[in-house]
Amino acid sequence: MHEPPVMACDVEVLQNEPDVLTVCKPASVPVHPCGQYRKNTVLGILQAEYGLAPLYPIHRLDRLVSGLLIMAKNPAKADSFRQHIEAGLVQKQYVAKVVGVFLDAEVGISNGDTTLKGKAACTKFTRISTNGIHSIVLCEPVTGRTHQIRVHLQCTGHPIANDMLYLSDDVVNRSTLGTTADRAAALSGGSPETSCESHKEEYKYCSEDFSIDPMCTHCPNLAPNGYDGHEEGLWLHCVRYTGPEWVYECPYPDWASLT
Repeated sequence: MHEPPVMACDVEVLQNEPDVLTVCKPASVPVHPCGQYRKNTVLGILQAEYGLAPLYPIHRLDRLVSGLLIMAKNPAKADSFRQHIEAGLVQKQYVAKVVGVFLDAEVGISNGDTTLKGKAACTKFTRISTNGIHSIVLCEPVTGRTHQIRVHLQCTGHPIANDMLYLSDDVVNRSTLGTTADRAAALSGGSPETSCESHKEEYKYCSEDFSIDPMCTHCPNLAPNGYDGHEEGLWLHCVRYTGPEWVYECPYPDWASLT
């Protein structure tokens, strides 16, 4: 079965406990099978390379987002995590690399400033460092709406520096940008893919990187539009989840250092 390509990054196991597994999810790899993805997923890779199955992810990370992913090893532990999350007992932390010099003070964005699909949303931001061009920002979402951190950073005037969807034309022209899978959708005015359920990327064949099986009707449509072998993930990374009497963490990514 053919699948769209993902970045050649390992799924690093962080902690392997009797009831819990934590990994560092690489960008571009979906958490679970969806759309055209089956084996090129975190769950598929962990089963194939480590023999770890079944696993129950207790939270989601969008395909382009990297960082901490927590999975229960049995339904009872998954249900315990679920109860903590639904009771509001879990705190989440991400880091993002944004455009410009972020304010040197805690900033809160709530549904008073913007709404996400009509639902309340709140995120707290704190600047970690800046080099005058970009800033590394700690992001603490109080709620968990789709695109929440990305939208709220845009509202502060400091969008994620390689997020082609939420960069204005003015910011794009004066920023140092990476290449993301959002690029083609943003430039064409289409919708980006951030969760597999909303995956609407266009695909095209690139003869330099892929070969065609004449018996397969999917081969010409495998490579994501704009994929040139140098795709990088969104500069948004999950670093920490904290709950009642438990804490799980993930190392910071290389791009979080501005030195």
